[in-house]
Amino acid sequence: MASSSSLLGLAASLALLSLFTPSSCFDPTAISYNDSKVALSWQSGSATWYGAPTGAGPDDNGGGCGFKNVNLPPFSAMTSCGNHNLFKGGKGCGSCYYIKCLGHPACSGKPSHITITDLCDGGICLDAPFHFDMSGIAFGSMSYPGRSNELRHAGRLAVEFARVPCQYPGRTISFHVEQGSNPNYFAVLIEYEDGEGDLNQVEIMESRSRNWVTMRESWGAIYRLDTSRPLNAPFSIRLTDDKNRKLVARNVIPANWRPNTVYRSVVQYS
Repeated sequence: MASSSSLLGLAASLALLSLFTPSSCFDPTAISYNDSKVALSWQSGSATWYGAPTGAGPDDNGGGCGFKNVNLPPFSAMTSCGNHNLFKGGKGCGSCYYIKCLGHPACSGKPSHITITDLCDGGICLDAPFHFDMSGIAFGSMSYPGRSNELRHAGRLAVEFARVPCQYPGRTISFHVEQGSNPNYFAVLIEYEDGEGDLNQVEIMESRSRNWVTMRESWGAIYRLDTSRPLNAPFSIRLTDDKNRKLVARNVIPANWRPNTVYRSVVQYS
C-alpha cells in the first residue's frame, strides 16, 4: 500500500502536469451561442464557394465590407459573400448566420457559423433570393469530417440558414482609421459588434463639442466625414443599431491618431 507521502507526491505531479497540458485549438466551425431561449428562423437559400479550397475567399483577405485579415481570428476564414438581400448595401456586413447544406451525401446537416464579409454581385448570386458565395473553408465545413473536398466538388448546393447573434468573446468594438484619413477627411471601419442588430447610424463628436455629427456610409462597414475645416481630436463615436440601441465609445480616437491604425474601445453590445 502506498504511503501518504507518496500519494501526496503523485497528486502534486498530476497537478503540475495539468498546468502544461495544452488546451484544444480554436475551432471556428464550433462557434455557438446560448440559443435555449431563441427560436431559430430557418430559411431556404443556395450556396457556392470561391477562392482557394482552404482559403478565406478573396486574395486580399478582405472584400466588399472592408474587413481586414478575415483569414485570421476571430473570422478564421469562416466567411461568405452575400447577395444583395444579405449584403443590404453594406448594412449586412458583419452579420452572422448558421448555415447547413442539404441533399448531398457529404452534407453533415450540422450548421456552420459564418460571417458576411463581402458582396456577391451578379451571375449565380442573382438566381436565388438568398445566395451565399462562401470561402472554401466555410463551404467545406458543412461536410462530414474528411469529406470537405467531396462537398466542394458538388458545385451549387441547397442550404438552410438562420440569422444568429454575433459573439466575439473577449473583444470590444474596434475602429480602424482608414488609409487616406486626414484632418479634413475621417473614415473609419467598424468591427466586432456583438448581437444581431445592423448598424443604422454612426455619429462622431469632436473634442470640446457637445454636438453629434452623422457620418456617411462610404462603402461596406466604413463610415466617413468630410469637413471644410480641420477636425479636433480626440473623437467619440456613437453607434445606433436597427433596434435603436445606442452605444458610445467615448474618446476612442485619440488626439494623436494615425491612418491605418486600429483603436479598440471599452464598449460592446451585449
